[in-house]
Amino acid sequence: MADRVTSLQVAQLAGVSQSAVSRVFTKGASVSPKTALKVREAALELGYRPNVLARSLITGKSRIIGLIVAYLDNYFYPLALEKLSNSLQAEGYHVLVFMASNDTQSTGQVIDELLDYQVDGIITASVGLSSDLTARCEAAGVPVVLFNRSQDTSDHSAVTSNNFAGGQSVAAFFAAAGHKHIAYIGGWEGASTQREREAGFRDGLAQAGLPLVAHGMGQFTVEGAKEAARQMFDCPTPPDAVFVATDHMAFAVMDVIRSELALSIPTDVSVIGYDDVPPSAWAAYDLTTVRQRANVMVQETVVLMLDKISNPASEPRHIKVDSPLVIRSSAKIPGGWTR
Repeated sequence: MADRVTSLQVAQLAGVSQSAVSRVFTKGASVSPKTALKVREAALELGYRPNVLARSLITGKSRIIGLIVAYLDNYFYPLALEKLSNSLQAEGYHVLVFMASNDTQSTGQVIDELLDYQVDGIITASVGLSSDLTARCEAAGVPVVLFNRSQDTSDHSAVTSNNFAGGQSVAAFFAAAGHKHIAYIGGWEGASTQREREAGFRDGLAQAGLPLVAHGMGQFTVEGAKEAARQMFDCPTPPDAVFVATDHMAFAVMDVIRSELALSIPTDVSVIGYDDVPPSAWAAYDLTTVRQRANVMVQETVVLMLDKISNPASEPRHIKVDSPLVIRSSAKIPGGWTR
């Protein structure tokens, strides 16, 4: 095996100092365009690549951000992770993605692995953190930002949509359309997003003087959502409107309503989801939904993470991004409201 090419060899061929080579391959470092061109041409000729791991031992920074996600079935998360990865890479960070289930043991194992990699920070998406895991990260000096999740405590920064207000807007829309038998299908009770969306929806119904006539939990899964829909429609007076906590589940609910129950959407039943993932605009669903502004949420998450890395003493912040209701044809449109 050939010996690894060193930065000194590149410096000698380019006719510059070794420190100049280091600056060329360090994001944000000051170096003239002429020097950078000479160094990169020499590096290409010699087949040189900087040793990122060796540099991390010197600087104490790995330039790695760990991303933890519980599931990728929901279209929202692959899209959000892609945006997070691109944004962090643009800031000179490498991204390490780990999968974890929504239980403390699984998440704890992933946290330990990420800490072993000496990551500079951790972003969790669709994953909650217990106080024990929070303490573990704090002890290691690794900042954590929660994406699309929050905690009851304010230990970590978090970025979410304004789930409560989103739920309220759905209730107001149903009320204005004249619906009386309104139902809700939620996700997983341990998720802050689920609790906040349901709380906002219930509050909005209460303001309109309307009861919630049926309630089911789909566990953020297709099969769970289908079964919840089957059960709540198996009654003498079925719902005439259903708010589903995610688009991913809403598609499954719409399939049951149409294919199994032979009901028409929105003539017999109005359906509204939450997220506004790409299939929501497909003609097959044309789903009215609350839009999570993923670009803004990702931007805020990256800013919080970089700030925490550079200023470890900065106070945690919880940012709630406004989420508009996107009106399509899956729900009756009240008078005065437009698509």
